[in-house]
Amino acid sequence: MPLSIKGLWAVAKLRTHLALGLNQAVGPLTQSSSLAEHYPHTVALITDETLLKPTISVVIPALNEARQLPAVLNTIHPANPVEVIVVDGGSVDGTAEVAEAQGARVVKATPGRSHQLNCGAAAATGSLLLFLHADTRLPEGFARTIRQTLAQPGVVAGAFRLTIDGPGRGLRWVEWGVNLRSRLLQMPYGDQGIFLKAEVFHKLGGFPDLPMMEDFELMRQLRKVGKVAIAPSAVVTSDRRWRTLGILRTTLANQIMVVSYLLGVDPHKLARWYRRLGKPCK
Repeated sequence: MPLSIKGLWAVAKLRTHLALGLNQAVGPLTQSSSLAEHYPHTVALITDETLLKPTISVVIPALNEARQLPAVLNTIHPANPVEVIVVDGGSVDGTAEVAEAQGARVVKATPGRSHQLNCGAAAATGSLLLFLHADTRLPEGFARTIRQTLAQPGVVAGAFRLTIDGPGRGLRWVEWGVNLRSRLLQMPYGDQGIFLKAEVFHKLGGFPDLPMMEDFELMRQLRKVGKVAIAPSAVVTSDRRWRTLGILRTTLANQIMVVSYLLGVDPHKLARWYRRLGKPCK
């Protein structure tokens, strides 16, 4: 596949026009009434402020991620109340055991990211959901940031800024492009940690049953409901994809995938093509 900055820029421009053209606004979700409205004289006062905070359920799909998980889970547990669910897709490297040893709840599922994400969300008890990749570390104070972001008027979902755990000017350009796209188009991807209210997620029907592009499609649906905000703090994700394929090749492949999907190419064909490019190194 020939690579050039000119070609990459042309693909990115086409993708931006397509994404903006396909965005349609619809009315806000209907909010259900609270118990306090029906029984105004029987609601007890809560003096413990920690009980007033909505619980966050962190859902992590994983497949043979035993080496990555400890660092990721270590960034989660200091935040309470937080529920951690690792959805194991049949790992053979002890991923489930590592997750349980660090206090996470393990849910077994057939492999497939969208399926695993939906299984984790179905098992979650929190009123807020955070979908996190198994190689992405959360920033300090992430729980507070999530609550503050979702409390903004008109915001229906959010994600973090992206930092890539690797050296080099090329990765800094990738970060800049990702964060610019996320802010201007309201189109963050899964490696940025997507969060939203569980009620909103379930009303939309969860992640679409796709072999890939499930996060992209969910974002398109969420933008029809309200604003997708980008939190000021950043997650740190592994650079293994970029190390495997190279920065330009990975970036161009991602752009082609998005444009092809918007043009109606079968996601199963796209998934087969993407797998042929090579698997991320461990």
